[in-house]
Amino acid sequence: MPAAPNRRAVAVILLLVPLIVTLSLWAFSWPAARIAPRDLPVGVAGPAPAADQLQQAFEQREGAFEIHRYADAAAAREAIGDRVVYGAVVVTGKGPQLLTASAASPVVAQLLTEAVKGAAPAGAAVPVTDVVAAPKADPRGAALGASILPLALAGVAAGAMITLMGLRGSRAALTLVGAAGLVGVAATAIAHSWLGVITGDWWTEAGAIGLTVLAIGSAVAGLAALLGTKGIGLGALLMVLLGNSFSGVTSAPELLPEPVGAIGQWLPPGAGGSLLRSVAFFDGAAASGAALVLAAWAVLGLAAVLTGGHRRKPNTEEAVAPGHAREPALTS
Repeated sequence: MPAAPNRRAVAVILLLVPLIVTLSLWAFSWPAARIAPRDLPVGVAGPAPAADQLQQAFEQREGAFEIHRYADAAAAREAIGDRVVYGAVVVTGKGPQLLTASAASPVVAQLLTEAVKGAAPAGAAVPVTDVVAAPKADPRGAALGASILPLALAGVAAGAMITLMGLRGSRAALTLVGAAGLVGVAATAIAHSWLGVITGDWWTEAGAIGLTVLAIGSAVAGLAALLGTKGIGLGALLMVLLGNSFSGVTSAPELLPEPVGAIGQWLPPGAGGSLLRSVAFFDGAAASGAALVLAAWAVLGLAAVLTGGHRRKPNTEEAVAPGHAREPALTS
């Protein structure tokens, strides 16, 4: 009687679809609606008396900024180039001067500009210098922010296809590595050579993109090797729904609600976005942490794929007992 299974299917759909929509709205909309500085690294440079007053002004917003002190503008510029801080306010004889890095985050650069100009005396001009500017082809960072979702989808697709096509063991692992490498080359050709939205070393960018896709694809394929096809759904949920929405690549991890920003940097999409930004605009500064996160996901995922490949396949054929050969068919 098919009525009971049909009723169960209807009940599952009626419960599952609203749940997926609710989770998606929570994952994507909630962080975007709560963007605000939270321990945002900012530098203050200049003589002690005036710089102390400026630091106190920042600290009035409790928990918003993490202040780093520097002796002069040169030290502050170096810290921005090393991705230690997003920007810095330099106290000079003519008043404060703001140093930003729109390549690190156009949203943060705009936030600091508005905050410093709003705190300045009425009519006082605050010079703004973009130390590491975003490329002219993508001044708002929109293209870089939009690139993470396609990379996440590419990784999920690679892991799912390898699982569904029955590839196992070393063959599956090599296919994942090859697919990730080709995605890195193709994506860099589009983003760097054609669109010009990333401007670092070509092959380093291709490696960063390929490592990101490999980490995602290996995680999905590894979960599927351990849990079966339901591991694909779990991997997609983890990488696309949480990893992409928690990545902070369109703003900054320090602007997302806690602990969303920190969680996002431990997932491949967030780590991949940070790594790509470092190699594309900052000559690889502060890239080691994100690279280690991606490498860990890739290694663990590939290990799961190799381990799952050594499992014994279930034998669906009927075994023929020794000494009981099948009788030949009778012919007329």
